[in-house]
Order: sequence, then C-alpha cells, then structure tokens
Amino acid sequence: MSSTAILSQSQLIWQRFQKNKSAKIATFFLIFLISLGIFADFLSPYKPTIDGADKDYINGAPQLPKFWDENGFSIRPFLYTTERTRSIETNFRWVETVNREERRYVQFFVKGWEYNFLGITMDRHLFGIDQGQIHIFGTDGSGKDIFSRTLKAIYISLAVGVLGLAIKLCMSLMVGGLAGYFGGWVDSILSAFTDAVRTIPPIPLFMALAAFIPDHWSAEMRFFYIATIIGMVDFPTLSRRLRTHLLSERNQEYVLAAKLSGTSTFKIIYKHLLPSFTSYIIVDTLINFPYMILAETSLSFIGLGLQDPVNSIGVMLQNATKSDVLLNYQWYYIPTIFFIALVMAFVYVGDGIRDAADPYKVQK
Repeated sequence: MSSTAILSQSQLIWQRFQKNKSAKIATFFLIFLISLGIFADFLSPYKPTIDGADKDYINGAPQLPKFWDENGFSIRPFLYTTERTRSIETNFRWVETVNREERRYVQFFVKGWEYNFLGITMDRHLFGIDQGQIHIFGTDGSGKDIFSRTLKAIYISLAVGVLGLAIKLCMSLMVGGLAGYFGGWVDSILSAFTDAVRTIPPIPLFMALAAFIPDHWSAEMRFFYIATIIGMVDFPTLSRRLRTHLLSERNQEYVLAAKLSGTSTFKIIYKHLLPSFTSYIIVDTLINFPYMILAETSLSFIGLGLQDPVNSIGVMLQNATKSDVLLNYQWYYIPTIFFIALVMAFVYVGDGIRDAADPYKVQK
C-alpha cells in the first residue's frame, strides 16, 4: 500500500501544496505582510493619525538610517541632523540643510504613544530616535508618518476583507444552503433574490449607498457599513454553486438515512451536506480575499469607502492623485508596493490551494 493511501484529504492537499514553489514563496510573503498588519502599532514609531504628525517635517523625504560615512563606522544606525527652511528664491518650497557632523542615533524598544494590543495597554515600539523623529517612508502633506500609516492601512484593509468575507460566507451558506436543500418554491424565491443581487451594477449601488451615510457616523461605523455592503454584494456566486451542489446531494442515501433517524434540517445541512463542499468553500474564500481588498481600496480611492482619519490603502492612495505628487513627492506611492504585494500573495496562495484541492489536477 502506498503512503498516500492512508493520508486524509487535508494531508493530501497539504502534500500537493508543498510541491508548488510559487505558492510556498507567496505564503511566506503573505505571513510577513499579515504580521506587519497585526503588529502595526508596535512596529510604528508614531501614531498614524494627525496626533502623531511631525509639524517640522511636512512632505518630508524618506530618511534611511546609515551605519557609516566619511566620519567613520557606527554600530548603531544613525541619521544626520537637518534643518528645513523656505524662501522666495525657491518658490517657498522646503530646502534642507544637512549637518553631517551631528548624528541622531536610532534606538530600539523605545517608549512612545499608547496603544491597545489584545486588550493590554502598551507603549513600547520597535524603534525610535534619540532626537526629533525618524520617517523611513517620509511624511505626507500634514506631517503624518507614511511608514506608520502604511502598516495601519494593511491592518484596516485586512480587517475589511475578513469582515466582508465573513458576511459573504454567512449569506452564501444561508441562501445557497436553504435553496439547495428544500428546492421547490423556496429555491425559486431565493434564486430570484440571488439573481436580482447579481444584476445590480456595483459602482452605482455604492454611490447610492454612500449618499445615505450620515456625516456624524464614526470611523468604526463607516468601516462596518462598507464591509457589510461589500460582503452582501459578493455572495451570489458562491451561493449559486452551493445550491447546485446541494440539489445533487440532497437525495443521496446518507441524507435520507439522517432524515429517517430524526436529524433536524439544520444538522443535515451543516453536519452532513456542507462538509462535502468544505474544500471548495475554503478555496473560494482564499481566492476572493484579494478581491475584497481591491473592492475596499477602489471604493476608498474614489471617495465612496473609508475616509480620513481611517488609514486604509485606498485612503492613502487618494493623496497620490494630486498633480505635484509624481514630480515632487514620489514616496507617496510606497504604500502601493505593499498593496500590490499583498494582493499578489493572496492570488498565488489561493491558486496554489485551488490546484492542490483539485483531485483531477495533474501534478508536474
């Protein structure tokens, strides 16, 4: 008997997944990016809101620490002391004067602004500097640290995606499960509802819904509202596939045996029928996760989603649309690199799991 004959389905999927090199590399990148989002507050030297803005370094370029210069080598990374001035000769643009003789040293595990992590109030941050502030990704037009904002934006965008997928999954399981199990008039009504949602164009729908968002809503309320709408609009595809699967499975002998033994309808659907479709649900969820992030980013970018002071990737990209950014403040586009890396990592991991879960996929 071969070794694969005694493996469970999950073990077989994991074995096939490990043979996909691109998916494995993407998994490491994905874990890294998710970790950046989860530990954003600890990794951020300054508060990503206006409260943590550096008024003396507005639209400042990235500051990369050094270990050596013409004055010698230093074990501790450092920055030079700079002074910024404006004059009529430079059209009132900032001009930096660098003092290469005076160093500011980077420090680690420093005290800073307070934040909550798992219900615990903490004030320790990974790094800081002994004098002034350090901005390794530069600052924006209000002096906010782009590095801190980028990490927080990853967390917010992931949170929107998770909440949106949870709502989508609940809607798909409820509508598709009931339609596929009962059939008849229940199927007709729920299928008509699903088809109606599928025919609604998303952008006009979001524009209409955005017009009804009250101005007094907090950032948390707006966040939940956007995630809920994204999840409810995206559920029909998975719901229809689940319905089709249950229509073909509901007359199987194991389902009839469960009915004769007095098992409730809820248990039959969620304990007997859905497990046969679990692998597809997992794969569909992972594949659609980047599209949830794309939806949030797109809506926030065009002003229909999250807005300041919330730090999402779409909100940050709004600042990059200004005419002078491309010429003078190219560091505004740094969050775009993380956004592309996050989406691509999810795509490669999702494709890898989809191929591994497909029993008819030929492994090369």
